[in-house]
Amino acid sequence: MPPTPTLVQITGQNHDVVVDLIYAGANNFTGQVIYAHPLCFLHPQAEAGLCRAIAAARAAGFRLKILDAFRPQEAQEALWAAAPNPDYIADPKKGSNHTRGVAIDLTLIGPDGQVRDMGTPVDTMTAASHHFHEAHPVAVQLNRMRLLAFMLEAGFVHHPREWWHYQLPDAHTFPLIDSHDFMTCLHQGA
Repeated sequence: MPPTPTLVQITGQNHDVVVDLIYAGANNFTGQVIYAHPLCFLHPQAEAGLCRAIAAARAAGFRLKILDAFRPQEAQEALWAAAPNPDYIADPKKGSNHTRGVAIDLTLIGPDGQVRDMGTPVDTMTAASHHFHEAHPVAVQLNRMRLLAFMLEAGFVHHPREWWHYQLPDAHTFPLIDSHDFMTCLHQGA
């Protein structure tokens, strides 16, 4: 088995993004705090792609707001317990691409500094959250397409049911990162 990669911490200061992890507070679909920390991490390859997306967004006058990235296995299990729906949440027995550190949930901040209207909140588990849901107004569809363009240009692929979710191609081929490795990463000053 290949060694687990060291995760890269994503911060507003180092990456020119807004980091607001939804599971570090209770304002998420579970109504519970899932993360014991508000720290954001990605696999080095995903972090490199994120840097490309940040540059593309900046060139167009936008910023990215990170809502979730690496997710410890225990957190994946808590989300699955709250909503065991494989259309929107990966079964922890199979593993989540977030738990591999190669998936990221995010939204777009406009030139005015406001989060763009994406039609639904993150983790809306209905057809309205699907990337190309036709019932949304043109402005919402345009916002989703901008985010899609920035992320595709950076080398990510999208989840068709979640406008906010992007991951590296062939994400399932990356190893799952266990909580012990994550804690080691934290203690090493990541």
